[in-house]
Amino acid sequence: MSSKVTPYKDSELNKKQQVTKMFDNISKEYDGLNRVISFGIDIKWRNKVVAIVSETQPERILDIATGTGDLAISLTKTSAKEIVGLDISDGMLEVGRQKIKQKELGHLIEMVIGDSENLPFEDNSFDAITVAFGVRNFEHLEKGLAEILRVLKPNGIFVILETSVPTKTPFKQGYKAYSKYILPTIGRLFSKDRSAYAYLSESASVFPYGEVLNNILRKIGFINVQDKPQTLGVATIYTASKA
Repeated sequence: MSSKVTPYKDSELNKKQQVTKMFDNISKEYDGLNRVISFGIDIKWRNKVVAIVSETQPERILDIATGTGDLAISLTKTSAKEIVGLDISDGMLEVGRQKIKQKELGHLIEMVIGDSENLPFEDNSFDAITVAFGVRNFEHLEKGLAEILRVLKPNGIFVILETSVPTKTPFKQGYKAYSKYILPTIGRLFSKDRSAYAYLSESASVFPYGEVLNNILRKIGFINVQDKPQTLGVATIYTASKA
């Protein structure tokens, strides 16, 4: 399970503290390196998330693990009157704040530091909640998902975009080689934090995906759970709702 995978193997910090430290360390290089590693396809995936959310015509959206705010910024294309981007890393949030300021979107987006497993919001607060490449960093996955269910409004939509593992040959073997050797090498070459991209690769390889994650969502209490594999299965979009 991904909770056993941590960024710094010899650290005495817990996973949450290590993830915070890691993202603070790589915050300034994250956007550029992410585009290189994903070949820019992550932009297409995020646009699909925005299209799914748009169909529900939300007024208030929460983007958890918002990082530098890419998805939160894209979600301004929806009907939302308020978008809250929440992240545990203030370094990532600060990069996001600068992007939001440059795009003059401060009237729509608020960036908030916070813990996904202890959300600082009342029950039934948001029409839509999104998490892009963040749920595998939760220290306690089910606790984080339960918090999301709590603050989601009845009939609201929850959308996850997360890495997954292709199941068909030869894509499965190609993805394994890329994630095990190439991705960490790129990270070591271009990042000051040599452990970060090895962790991101390893955590993706062991995180539950497809029907396994669907069943976890159902166990927590979500309904209408579906998964939509993207780009040969290297990522998956999950949608769910609240009764």
